[in-house]
Amino acid sequence: MRIAKAVITVAGPQQSRLPLQRFVDLDGSEKSALDIIIEEVVAAQVEQIALVVRPGDEGMFAEAAGNHESLLTFIEQPAPRGYGEAVYRAADFVGDEPFLHLVGDHLYISGDSRRCAQQLVEVARVEECVVSAVQATRENRLFQYGTIGGRPVAGRKGLYEVENIIEKPTPTEAEQHLIVPGQRAGYYLCFFGMHVLTPTVMESLRDSVEAGGNEPVLLTPALAKVSTHERYLATELRGTRYNIGVKYGLLTTQLALALNGDEREEVLTQLVELLANRTTTG
Repeated sequence: MRIAKAVITVAGPQQSRLPLQRFVDLDGSEKSALDIIIEEVVAAQVEQIALVVRPGDEGMFAEAAGNHESLLTFIEQPAPRGYGEAVYRAADFVGDEPFLHLVGDHLYISGDSRRCAQQLVEVARVEECVVSAVQATRENRLFQYGTIGGRPVAGRKGLYEVENIIEKPTPTEAEQHLIVPGQRAGYYLCFFGMHVLTPTVMESLRDSVEAGGNEPVLLTPALAKVSTHERYLATELRGTRYNIGVKYGLLTTQLALALNGDEREEVLTQLVELLANRTTTG
């Protein structure tokens, strides 16, 4: 399976400004979140990237992409019809090819020599099917993520056959339908913010888009439909996702980048001084 294209969605009403936020990256340089996400994609040997944006936002995202602007194709989502519809907007761009998909409000820190997207793409190339990256997540965070249920693939650590998916389940729903053998009590496998998708997923999204109605088109039901017709896997990567769109998400993500980066010692010193000052003045 050759994966040469990627789709990044940044058109959500609550999401569209987050990729413009600036961070000090692992190497100590200041970059936009979008620039960091594009670097993640490029490391997976992707050659073309579609950015799904709101009308009128192309200019600011082109600027935020920095030196990567030439890799981008901009696709507008005219109305906020949901995350799944935003992905489907790129149907002509991806054609009949599998593609890497990332959301625009997550950043990643790898615990491996390979970046997270590269790890995911390598799994998909071998397995030749839809693959979603997942991360073990405490049940008090389930309201933020789509969550999978399934069973481990024999002899393949961190690889799962997906049998069920629920978008932002309650802890009760998760306990009843999404238990995965081997997970710690109170933890579930939630989406990581990146997937390798196939034309079958786009077909399922097309059906939902063409059905119309007032309900937003979501990606999770399309994935659930695919899981009933063909092989669908989830994989735990060596790395951690950081959602910059939640409360304290920007702060937590910057701290994670700083504490895993080249300037870790300097950051630790500043944190110690900050805590000491807080103790003194408190």
